[in-house]
Amino acid sequence: MAKTAAERQKEKRARDKLKEEQRRARLLAYTLKLEVFKGTADHIERIKQVTGIDEVQDLLTRAIHNISRLDDDELRAFLAEP
Repeated sequence: MAKTAAERQKEKRARDKLKEEQRRARLLAYTLKLEVFKGTADHIERIKQVTGIDEVQDLLTRAIHNISRLDDDELRAFLAEP
């Protein structure tokens, strides 16, 4: 059964009350620190421009999810070359 607007709003308020740390823990999120060199940064910038994806985090998340759809042999071949 679909939720009413009041129920959705109540749930949103409850979510908004969670501290950022609690929210991230609930989502099993963690911070990935990565040093990026100029050549890699240039590649990221090109991909952002071509795809229209503005946020690096969003771009990397989408790339990882799409790459993970490859079967084992395709994945090995895809990552065999730098």
